[in-house]
Amino acid sequence: MANEEIFTYVEPELFPVLEELRRREPIFHTREFGTTIEDFESATSPDYWEVGASGRRYSRDYILCTLAKKPPVDAVSANWRIRDLGLRRLGPDTYLLTYTLHQGERITRRATIWQETAIGWRILYHQGTIAGSEDDDIASSAEGLSAICGGPASQ
Repeated sequence: MANEEIFTYVEPELFPVLEELRRREPIFHTREFGTTIEDFESATSPDYWEVGASGRRYSRDYILCTLAKKPPVDAVSANWRIRDLGLRRLGPDTYLLTYTLHQGERITRRATIWQETAIGWRILYHQGTIAGSEDDDIASSAEGLSAICGGPASQ
């Protein structure tokens, strides 16, 4: 696997799932995810929680209360851009979606754990992490890691 694919590789059979989930991100900020508190409740697992870009942990109840008081920004209207999507299957109906979100000058790495249920897609967990720039990724070949770490890459 090439270095650029390490963070964004998606098994070809998961492309339909990737497309389905991509339309729902960034969570709380797209029409496909939902626009009402009822939509947000339905799209989040009862035990959902998240870690914000600040490093703070937020409960589902806190998120829903905040959204009820202040409707979220629409990502399309705000010209937010998603790049570098990646998707991994974690279990039979559970997936990890990762991407980089550009909100003007602010760049964050995002990770959402999605589960497909009988009532539709639900989020189990979400995390956002502020990134310094797009050039801060580190991916090396086995040879490069050997040189950096001073031994065989398998150590």
